This record gives sequence, structure tokens and C-alpha cells, in this order.
Amino acid sequence: MDHDTKAIEAGFLIRPVAEGDNGLLAGLLHDVMEEFDAAGAGSSFHDPEVRDMTAAYAGPGSAYFVVESGGRLVGGGGLGPLAGGDPLVCELRKMYLRPEARGHGLGRAVLTRCLEAARQLGYQRMYLETKHTMREARRLYERNGFTPVGKPIGHTGHFGCDAWYLREL
Repeated sequence: MDHDTKAIEAGFLIRPVAEGDNGLLAGLLHDVMEEFDAAGAGSSFHDPEVRDMTAAYAGPGSAYFVVESGGRLVGGGGLGPLAGGDPLVCELRKMYLRPEARGHGLGRAVLTRCLEAARQLGYQRMYLETKHTMREARRLYERNGFTPVGKPIGHTGHFGCDAWYLREL
């Protein structure tokens, strides 16, 4: 059974971001980042796109997926071009799950959707930034082919991150 099937059977739905998701996503991102003490200066929560994720991920080279459970938004993750980086490298962005959505294979399912979308969009590598405090997320990335790189790539402006990863697609 693949992870999408497991997630769907557990009552979760993964779908592309839609217009009505913007406020709910901003709240979700804030809650999860606060949980991991990651909402301070230099974090992705302060990115202008957080206010309108639908528009931010409608552009070329971008995609964002949300996770629903019983009509409630419980997670999401996306990708877009890496600011100031190689045009063949995309960035995994704003992948978060509420506590009740963890442990159901959703992290891997969302990550798989993002990797597939990145390949379809013509990217050759995927980059991500996170914090050392996000241990489970880092384990997920490492189990799925991401390797640590010793410094940031591109110019994301996320100086609050202290762990950087790259994966071939």
C-alpha cells in the first residue's frame, strides 16, 4: 500500500491548494512553527507568500498541496524555484503537519507529491532548509534521499534555519 492510499484510508485527503485555503494555511504554518520555536526572525513564516499561498504557488515552476481531514486543513507542502539559485534546483517549501496528522504517512505522501511535481516541472535537484529542532522532519528527509549540505544554497532569506539538504531528482 502506498503512502497516499494509507493517508486516504486514514481519512486524509491530499489536494492542490485552493483559494479558500489561504487564511487556514497561514494559521497552520504559525501554529506548527510556534510549536518548534521556529517562527522568529529569519523564518519562512515571515515570507510575503504566507498571506496568499494560492497566488504564490500558481506561478511557473511552483506547486503546493494541502492535507485535509474532515474538512479541516491539517498540513501542506510545496515547491518553487530556489531564489538566487540554479534554475534546475527547486526548493521544498513550507511543509508542515499539525500534530494530529503526524504518524499516518502524510509527511512522506506530501513529500512524494512534491518530488513528482518537481520532476514534471523539469527540476533536477530539490533543496530544503529546516531547523535542527525539527528532528522528525529531518529524519523523513534523510530517509527519502536528502543529504545534508554544510551551508545555505541560494538566497531564501531564512537565516533562522540551521540545517540544509539537497536531493537529486
